[in-house]
Amino acid sequence: MRNRADKPAPRQWQRTFLEALSETSNVSASAKRAHVPPREAYRLRRCDSDFADAWRAALFEGYANLEMEVLGYLRDPAPKHRMDVASALRLLAAHKDTIAGERATRANVSAAEVRASIERKVEIFRRQIANRREPDADEH
Repeated sequence: MRNRADKPAPRQWQRTFLEALSETSNVSASAKRAHVPPREAYRLRRCDSDFADAWRAALFEGYANLEMEVLGYLRDPAPKHRMDVASALRLLAAHKDTIAGERATRANVSAAEVRASIERKVEIFRRQIANRREPDADEH
């Protein structure tokens, strides 16, 4: 159902936006998919606590998906595609407070404990990358 301005009905664009946000963790791309300006999504997040909660949950899901994609990529001996792992790790590190807050809410643990857990995972990813880059000493 469309409204008079031929925009998606409010509930429809919100659902589309949140689904895209959980897939991409990207507000601009999600707004584009939902056919709304990003500023409208940000406005609604400020004004509607239910939408703000759903936004946080969608971002959490998106970051969890990214974390699993990075882990899968690093564990695959012959990945089918290239991944910018450094950028993915920077994104996860930049949003560790968001992730920590949502995990803490879901698990009823402190944000500091969740942040520490994320930092440990990022460090493991970094070591795996470094190990991939180092040639085997036996080959020389």
